[in-house]
Amino acid sequence: MVLRAPASKRSPERAEERLLVEAAQKDTSRFAELYEINFERVYTFIAWRVGDRDAVEDLTSEVFHRALTNLHRFEWRGAPFASWLFRIAANAIADKAQRGGKELAVDEPPEMAEDATVLADLEGVERRARLFRLVEQLPEDQRRVIAMRFAEEKSIREIAEALGRTEGAVKQLQFRALQGLRAKIKGGEPQRARSVTKGKKKSVGKDA
Repeated sequence: MVLRAPASKRSPERAEERLLVEAAQKDTSRFAELYEINFERVYTFIAWRVGDRDAVEDLTSEVFHRALTNLHRFEWRGAPFASWLFRIAANAIADKAQRGGKELAVDEPPEMAEDATVLADLEGVERRARLFRLVEQLPEDQRRVIAMRFAEEKSIREIAEALGRTEGAVKQLQFRALQGLRAKIKGGEPQRARSVTKGKKKSVGKDA
């Protein structure tokens, strides 16, 4: 069951988002604005569940194409527009797993029944997006170690063999990377990583 958020809890940002959605439903060229606002959220939502970077990019593109195609069916019910995109993303991931004949563990998409729950999940995605941007700013060797260690869940030995380094060297790279991340987190919000915001987005418009 989907409940509308109480009027007192609807933020000005939510009202503005609703206007953007309604404008895009009337003129699909306006969808580009929703795309820009939600790209990083969707990318992070998928990346947290799918380890392969190329697959993440393809799935992110697919989500927005599905969203644009079905935008006329979207009904505003008070929850963030991103929650609808997350549902599409979860379905896209499941579809890809089925096409590949593999079982893929996918976290449940945020439910729209509780507005507070949706916001909490969205905030979690925002935090993850910030962490992704921070990792992208690390030196390449440190970034590779962090990605393999925590995204691909490889052991120190496996990483050492893959990179042709000693286990001690891998541990040192991991230590330096984590130190760098802690320093960046304490230092405040960094600039957006180029790998996420540049070169990954594909144009979305009337012809998408």
